[in-house]
Parts: sequence; C-alpha cells; structure tokens
Amino acid sequence: MVKAYVQDLSSMGKPVSLASVAAQTWSRIARPFAPRSPYRIGDAVVADDPFKGRREGVVVFLQGLSAGVDTAEGVFFYDHRQLKKLD
Repeated sequence: MVKAYVQDLSSMGKPVSLASVAAQTWSRIARPFAPRSPYRIGDAVVADDPFKGRREGVVVFLQGLSAGVDTAEGVFFYDHRQLKKLD
C-alpha cells in the first residue's frame, strides 16, 4: 500500500535538548505580549515626519513597529508612532 505522505528522515531520531524546547516555549508565550503596530495592512493613514514631510497613503508592509506606507510618490517606511488613521 502506498503512503499518502513521506516522513522527513532528517528529523527522525534527532535528539532534542531541553534548552531548545524551553526557548521555543518561551518565545511562544512572550510573542503575544511583544509591542506591535496598531495598524493593519490596507489601513488608510497619514504619516507625519519632520524629515520626509506629511504624506497620505495605505499601509502595505508591517514588520514589528515599522510600517510601509504606499503613497503617490512611492513606498515610505515609518515608525508606527508617526502614523495617524485617515478620517
């Protein structure tokens, strides 16, 4: 009989250290409490930066506390504290 899946042989019998399991568990527990941006992809925002100026656009990229805003002039990256929701 043919199996529907093939097991990855590289992980079979591989020893797992207690430290790596503890580190994975800790990262899963700490992830929801980490700071994150209040904006979501697709939100219309106004970005106000003293160096780049004031720009209106849509959030197209999120990574940690940074947000990429797609404007008429291109994509600019801002800290989430420099953004405000567009009315």
